[in-house]
Formats: sequence, structure tokens, C-alpha cells
Amino acid sequence: MQKILILDFGGQYNQLIARRVRENHVYCEVQPFSLSREEILRFDPIGVIFTGGPRSVYDADAPKPDPVVFSLGVPILGICYGCQLLAQTLGGEVIPAQDDSAREYGKTLTVFDTSCALFRGLPEESVTWMSHGDYLSKVPEGFSLAAHSAACPTAAICDEQRKIYGVQFHPEVNHTEYGAAMLRAFLYEVCGAVGDWTMADFKTRAIAAIRDKVRDGKVLLALSGGVDSSVAAALLSEAVGKNLNCVFVDHGLMRLHEGDEIEAVFSKREGNFVRVNAEERFLSRLADVTEPEQKRKIIGEEFIRVFEEEAKKIGAVDYLAQGTIYPDVIESGRGDAAVIKSHHNVGGLPACVDFKEILEPLRLLFKDEVRQLGRELGLPEALVSRQPFPGPGLGIRVIGELTREKLDILRQADYIFREELEKAGLPDAPGQYFAALTDMRSVGVMGDGRTYDRAVALRSVQTSDFMTADFSRLPWELLDRVSTRIVNEVRGVNRVLYDITSKPPATVEYE
Repeated sequence: MQKILILDFGGQYNQLIARRVRENHVYCEVQPFSLSREEILRFDPIGVIFTGGPRSVYDADAPKPDPVVFSLGVPILGICYGCQLLAQTLGGEVIPAQDDSAREYGKTLTVFDTSCALFRGLPEESVTWMSHGDYLSKVPEGFSLAAHSAACPTAAICDEQRKIYGVQFHPEVNHTEYGAAMLRAFLYEVCGAVGDWTMADFKTRAIAAIRDKVRDGKVLLALSGGVDSSVAAALLSEAVGKNLNCVFVDHGLMRLHEGDEIEAVFSKREGNFVRVNAEERFLSRLADVTEPEQKRKIIGEEFIRVFEEEAKKIGAVDYLAQGTIYPDVIESGRGDAAVIKSHHNVGGLPACVDFKEILEPLRLLFKDEVRQLGRELGLPEALVSRQPFPGPGLGIRVIGELTREKLDILRQADYIFREELEKAGLPDAPGQYFAALTDMRSVGVMGDGRTYDRAVALRSVQTSDFMTADFSRLPWELLDRVSTRIVNEVRGVNRVLYDITSKPPATVEYE
């Protein structure tokens, strides 16, 4: 299988680069820029992409990759910081912009040399998304200018002979009009990709790899009932059969009726299913905790402890399996990459676990790829396309301290919102939608009397990959109906808000 190596220098759009590469049926991995020489050589890529990043390449401690990456003999594409890095490394010069007019942020009209392989067949002028305060004052020997803007004469550079390219803008974001075509050109025209990354092939390889590793060992799967763990269950079932034990921990942070629904579905399926009622245990651990990262780590650790106890009851369980997916891994931070939030099944894991190894068969897949794999495994569409629900559950949708009262309020409000949205049958269905309970109280008037109650926030986003998301433009009539029902039916709520923030700068979840 052909592979693209993406070296991460801490930019905000780095996950998007991986998504755009995968969309072209080319496998890639995002790895920290500090990847060792041996690991780079072992990866054996057909091309390398340097991501953007917040640093300046002329700083004494600026992040740099192992020099071996320049001697692999494969094409390299540098984006933003990555462009400046390869230019500085190969003999060019990067300096800070001398005045504000030389800095570029946002949509920028850019002119291209369409003889360059990246831009061949594209319009000579189009809009790109810029985000830089430094610029190339000297281009390395052997490079030519391939694009410019009003403020930046070096918006793109290329050395066609060595197949090294740098772009000062971000082709991975939708704001760059022909960015997807530029990346596809790099993959297919420059790197010679053949598009051999498919879910059918992944399924075959994953099943074989699991069988080879587990052999006759027993596996305990942390089953949440969500898309990721359900697909993991189907994959593991194909691989290890009766040696799979699915344990559903009801931590008291589930949506209304959800625990019973999960039990109804999975207790009838082939394999061993166990439901553990652990509400009191989790809520007591989370009492008085308000900081989101601390919540996630407590939930992650407590999950592990429950699974360890259940494994002892089952007897001789070697492996703990989780439905961890690639966004969980990236957002939890690796190497010098920023931690956006510690996912309970990655950054929230305790240092010591009582299992031989943790299996994460979906660890390198994005959400839409997980859904594709579910279809390959024959799971019903209703399960594959169901609404995502985070492992920490409502624990990260109640802002601030967790109490049973708050959870009950949120459960009811969330149920009303989801019920009304599903009944509306919108032609462009949101990728995810839910209610969150804010940590705010406000004055209201109900029945001619003063109230001082809680505010519920509604969240609905359009997304294909959950790396980026745009808020849903829901009909006002629908929002009015939801707001009226929540205020009238849910005791303790007197105000309903609608979140119109996209990702970035927000995340889909609140904590």
C-alpha cells in the first residue's frame, strides 16, 4: 500500500491535510515532526508533506525534521510553515514581514504559473487562504516562483527536477478554491499515487492483523453502543469470534433511554454481552470536578478500572479493545503537537493498565471511513449512520460540576431537541446535533412570576469528517418549537440558546 507521510509542525489545519489525502484514496499518517530517522525510513513513503505551524523557521529552537527526509528521493510538499522550512533548509531565507501590508491572513487573490505541476490545468487566478506573518526573501537555488499575490511575491515555489514544492497558502481548506485539485495533482501527478486505499482492503488486512496478534487470546471490548465501538465489535467478531467479550459500562452519563436501547440491541447479537451499572461509582469520582481535562481523565481511568474488574470475572482476558479513531489520537496530542482535548480513551488513559495490550483496530480511521468500514462489515445503515456520542457522554455536555439534577435536566432537553429535529426530516441532515447545559443562570418570567433558572445551549453542525464543522442553518420555526417545548416541559430551564460557532475555532463538543 502506498503511503504519504505528513510531518506535523503544530498547525491548526493539519488534520484536514490528512483528510484531503485520504479522500483521494491514498493512505497517509500524521506523525510528529520529531519522527526519528529509523521511523521515517521504515515508513517508506511515496511522498512527504510538511504541515503549517505557529513558529518562525528562523527561531533558534524552531522545529525541524530529521535531515534524512530530504534524502529519501521522494516528492515533498511544504505548506505555510512547511514551505518556509524547506526553503530555509535548502538555502533560501525567511524573514518577518516588515510591515502589516506584507502579512496575509484570510482569502487572498493569487496568481499562478500554470506550467507548475501543482497548478497545471487550473485558472491562472483564484482565491487562496493565507495565514502568515513571515515570507521568503530569498528563494533556494534551483527553485522557481510558481505563484504570487499582491503582498507576497513568493506565494508558491517549486523545483520540478527534485519534485519539491512549497505553497505559502493552505490548499487543504475549502476557502482555497482549487486546493483539492492542487493536492490531488501532488499525489497523482507528482508522487505517482494509484489510489489503493479502500475500506475493503483495510477490512481484510485488519482482520488478518488482529488474528495474527490475538491468536487464542480473549478480548474485552469497551462497548459504548456508538458508531465507533459498534464497528470495532463487528470487526473483532469477524477476527476472534467467541473469544470476544463486549462490556457496556453504563456510567450514568448516557442520553435518555440509551442504556436500555444498547442492551436491547447487543444482548441479542452473537458474542458475550455484559452491562455494568456504574452510575454511583462515576458520579462520586466526578463530584466537585469542573475542569474539562480532569473530567476526561477521571472518566478514562474509571472506565479502565471497571474493565479490569470485569476481565477478572471473565477470566484470563489478554486484550482490552477500544473504538478509538484517528481524530481522538490527533486531538489528544502526540510528540510536540498541541493537546486540543484529551479523549478519555487516549489521553485520558491511566499510565498502568492490567491488560497485556490495548487493541485499537480503528485507530487510523476518520469517522467517515469508520462508517464505510461498517457497511463493508454488513452492519445496518441505521447503526452505521447514527448520531455520534462521545465516550464521556453527558459528562462533557454539562458545563461545570456534574450532579444528577443537571444530568436529568440535560437528558430531557436533549431528547426534545433530537426528537424534533428528526421529525423535521431536513433534506440536508446535520452531521451531529445535541443539547448542552451551560453553567449560567438567568432571570426569566413564567406565569407572571420571576424565575432564576438554567440556560440550555443547542448545537447542530454540518460535517463529513468531524475535523472541521460548520453550524447548521436550522429553520427558525424548528428552533422556536424546540425552545418552547424545552422551557415548558423541562423544569429548571428558562432560556434556550443556539450555538452558531463553527470548528475551528470551536470544537464540536463543549468540553
